[in-house]
Amino acid sequence: MNHSKNHLIGGITGGVGSALAVALKSEGHQVAGYARDADRLGEFARQTGCHTLSCDATDPNCVTQTIESLHKELGSIDGYTHAIGSIFLKPAHLTSDEDWLRTIEVNLHSAFYALRAVSKIMSKQGHGSCLFFSTAAAQTGIANHEAIAAAKGGIEAMVRSAAASYSSRGIRINAIAPSLTDTPLSQAIVGNPQALEISKRMHPLGRIAEAGDIASLAAWLHSDNAQFVTGQTYVVDGGISTIVPKPKA
Repeated sequence: MNHSKNHLIGGITGGVGSALAVALKSEGHQVAGYARDADRLGEFARQTGCHTLSCDATDPNCVTQTIESLHKELGSIDGYTHAIGSIFLKPAHLTSDEDWLRTIEVNLHSAFYALRAVSKIMSKQGHGSCLFFSTAAAQTGIANHEAIAAAKGGIEAMVRSAAASYSSRGIRINAIAPSLTDTPLSQAIVGNPQALEISKRMHPLGRIAEAGDIASLAAWLHSDNAQFVTGQTYVVDGGISTIVPKPKA
């Protein structure tokens, strides 16, 4: 049975981050987190009882200070989840310098800043579990995903290296690579009936993911049941990256 743990979630008000927070709270864990929007954080804290702080995840000093403050509030950080990222879908020749840099900054830079801060805390503790998010588009070629695939592919490489660096200190580090998931971040696609239908048809299971589909795996990866798992990227994509569906009769 899992004992109560202290969890920290970056991007706690996002679709997957909030679903994970609720799931962990329901299991009796203590949860805190950070995100950028102070108003949304305040409302989320009132609804869930989670301690929250506002932070720009692309500011390395802010990330370090925020994680240290939340560590003091929790007492320890047994599990850290980095549920922060963006969706940018354009081919390379239509991607501006600003779009490219912002995609790398929001996804890869923010993940590294969090890893750097959390690994110092967990190394002193002698234990911990970290979870980051990639994308199914880093597993297989999907048109118009060059920038986001590069950023998320970097996260997968970072996860493998960090898992090797910190395994002797009792720290497990893994990643989840979802396909399109129904969250506020994806509403430009999900909210477009034609785009949504195309996305559903691309998935062998005939639907896109819900936030709970991803959060359930995230909770397991942090649990005692996954204590022999590290350096892995779990693809949760309805089969889009590995199988061709049987044609409908």
